[in-house]
Amino acid sequence: MRYIIIGAGAVGGAIGGRLFEGGREVVLVARGAHHRALAEKGLTLLTPDGTAVLPVPAADGPDGVDLRPDDVLLLAVKSQDTRAALDAWADRPVAGGGTAAELLPLVCAQNAVENEREALRRFRRVYGMCVWLPATHLEPGVIGAEGSPLTGILHIGRYPHGADDTARRIAADLEACKLLAPVSEDVMRWKYGKLITNLSNALEALTGPIESAQALELHQAAMAEGTRVLDAAGIGYATDQERAEVAGDRMRYRPVPGVNRGGGSSWQSLARGTGSIEADYLNGEIVLLGRVHGLATPVNGVLQRLADRAARAGRGPGSTTPAELAALIAKES
Repeated sequence: MRYIIIGAGAVGGAIGGRLFEGGREVVLVARGAHHRALAEKGLTLLTPDGTAVLPVPAADGPDGVDLRPDDVLLLAVKSQDTRAALDAWADRPVAGGGTAAELLPLVCAQNAVENEREALRRFRRVYGMCVWLPATHLEPGVIGAEGSPLTGILHIGRYPHGADDTARRIAADLEACKLLAPVSEDVMRWKYGKLITNLSNALEALTGPIESAQALELHQAAMAEGTRVLDAAGIGYATDQERAEVAGDRMRYRPVPGVNRGGGSSWQSLARGTGSIEADYLNGEIVLLGRVHGLATPVNGVLQRLADRAARAGRGPGSTTPAELAALIAKES
């Protein structure tokens, strides 16, 4: 199997780098300066084990890859970019006849829970992947991954449910490359559990590190609101205890010399000035379900709205105080 990593940023670059380092065929797909650096110098992967410079083949889009029947498309773009990526790749021809959407497995290695549903509109074979992998896109061509001794935990399963030989083969490749990849018959249960923890991504992006008493209170309130909505919707989700039992001592955050992580994926979106953020698919998922089931979601609603505004305005992380957020939430409660 060859892995086409669509969106070789922090998560995609770390997964692709580990697969390549472990002897698997990989193509990293990236844009702009990141693609140029990958093409000219290879991928620099900084981990607690040390630094590896990996000559992974790179492409700047679908036109740069001649697809084969044994390819796996691993989608690692942010959720707000999923539709554009699906449009770009779905009709790409595969050697021997047929298109990517008809023939190739597509793995959604992304936060949020809408990507798989969106993908299934276009692709016949869709797999969910719940990603627990601390990583940072440091500069063009350079990724830092701080998980140790394993780089990440990647639950994988068929969408909407089930498991098959393809999922097991992908999992086997990942597990041979310093990644843990449990195969799940209900992978979305794990992804809904991850969604709850991701509800504080916007909070961290807006206020900076979640350390003060007021920030911690908002963090707990966002997650409590999320679990209340999922319970009302009858949606199952993995618990913190289950996640801790899977991780055990196999993946711990371990700082890498020279890597200042700063924050998670939403924090990194504001820090890099990308102009967009995942809040519509994280906090916005809870807001949507709350409206469907008649539940108020003031905490996640405010976080979604302010994170979107910060991204569009080009504001960096830490532009809002916990007190300002709390005051806005109180007005809507």
